[in-house]
Amino acid sequence: QVQLVESGGGLVQAGGSLRLSCAASGSILTINTMRWYRQAPGKQRELVAVIASGGNTNYVDSVKGRFTISRDNGKKMVYLQMNSLKPEDTAVYFCNADGVDRHWRPWGSWGQGTQVTVSS
Repeated sequence: QVQLVESGGGLVQAGGSLRLSCAASGSILTINTMRWYRQAPGKQRELVAVIASGGNTNYVDSVKGRFTISRDNGKKMVYLQMNSLKPEDTAVYFCNADGVDRHWRPWGSWGQGTQVTVSS
């Protein structure tokens, strides 16, 4: 099994910054695409940022220019640097990733989520 654990959420004022981290552990041979999603109360889960194994990134339009996704393959980590935060960024943020485990089986996992609250 592969586990993903997020950290770094919290309460911040509008205009502030937070950096989320997600650590992958377990029977990992490869990590392919890593993603950050978010889910606000009463809304569907939304894909926020994606980073491929080669480092290509994509973002939902609402965060472009403010959020940056990055990864450290050696540490099996993915990060989300969030700047110029807005109250509408308030949500639970989830890490998601997929790859191949040491038994040559594909895996896909979700973290438990970390709360980000932006006050106006």
